Amino acid sequence: MEQKTTKPQTFRGVVVKTAMKDTATVEVSRYVMHPKYKKYQTRTQKYLVHDPENTVKVGDEVTIEGCRPISKLKRFKIVTS
Repeated sequence: MEQKTTKPQTFRGVVVKTAMKDTATVEVSRYVMHPKYKKYQTRTQKYLVHDPENTVKVGDEVTIEGCRPISKLKRFKIVTS
């Protein structure tokens, strides 16, 4: 039986908060068309991201990647700063 190997989800976003230990808040924006009105709009979502060495600062653009659950709300880790 063959095993499927899948790539984890990756997003590019901006760090908006680093107040917690080993955690950063990253805001990811995407540009989508409204289904009814056909107007483009920017939708944003914030993710809690694992940052073990506290390396990122507010305003940094980072790439985040899905990983195993680290806590109740953290499911992503920082790949590149």
